[in-house]
Amino acid sequence: MTEITNFRGETSPGGSVEHLDKQVSTLIARVGERVRAARQRRGIPRRVLSDISGVSPRYLAQLEAGEGNISIGLLQRVAVALDHRIEWLVGEDDPWSSEALRVADLFRVAKADVQQSVLHALSPEPVETVRARRICLIGLRGAGKSTLGTRLGAELDLPFVELNDEIEEQAGMPVGEVMALYGQEGYRKLEAQAVSRVVAKHETMVLAVAGGIVAEPETYNILLTRFHTIWLRADPTEHMDRVRAQGDERPMAGNPEAMEQLKSILASREVLYGKALAQLDTSGQSVETSLAQLKTLVKERGYLG
Repeated sequence: MTEITNFRGETSPGGSVEHLDKQVSTLIARVGERVRAARQRRGIPRRVLSDISGVSPRYLAQLEAGEGNISIGLLQRVAVALDHRIEWLVGEDDPWSSEALRVADLFRVAKADVQQSVLHALSPEPVETVRARRICLIGLRGAGKSTLGTRLGAELDLPFVELNDEIEEQAGMPVGEVMALYGQEGYRKLEAQAVSRVVAKHETMVLAVAGGIVAEPETYNILLTRFHTIWLRADPTEHMDRVRAQGDERPMAGNPEAMEQLKSILASREVLYGKALAQLDTSGQSVETSLAQLKTLVKERGYLG
């Protein structure tokens, strides 16, 4: 049995290589069990989790089976895609028995009105003051965020900002190049910084964000706290048709399962999008009709004071 000694020449407690290997195996098995449990609780197919996290289905299968010696970077991507902190996946304590984690988990899946009640009870500053007169449009690409956001800002005399434009300005390159150079993790960091910047810069505005921002818990929480969030939704067919009408054939090119994947992504994010303060279904509606409904919603909810 090989023992491990520290820099002072002392033998580590239980410090054999075999013992440490066993601890590592236990950790990997525990992480796999929690990834599988979190995925199943959210009803996300492994293929969809792969799309969201950027981790291959084969690697995810090995991870869930307790056979994947996953890197910290990849594990962080999986944690983000599952709307959990990485500590939840690796901690020794039972995550279901930890009060703080249990409350956080309940908060994540709670309805918007319940979340607002909790925030109101915990926040020393009134929620209305924190959100100021900022409106944020969330939802998948093709829901109408850019089109309606531009029109809403113009008609209400509010600045309209595309968050990806802020990211490109900060990075000095298009989003596609950001993704190619820095990957999903690098993009998410720039995204979080961009959100903080627009909050600091604008007391009143209309913001449109990328559809996947809801899978980044900390950044999404800033949106929910600092903005009056509105989920623009549409049925999957309209999402796809609108994107293609913009001249982008990528969703369907060489991918006959694109529609099923889109439906799965919508289903997996429904709870997250549902955290928004309000929803507006743009399916089958003209831009003018959707804009009128959006303006009415903003006025009736008092988002602009």
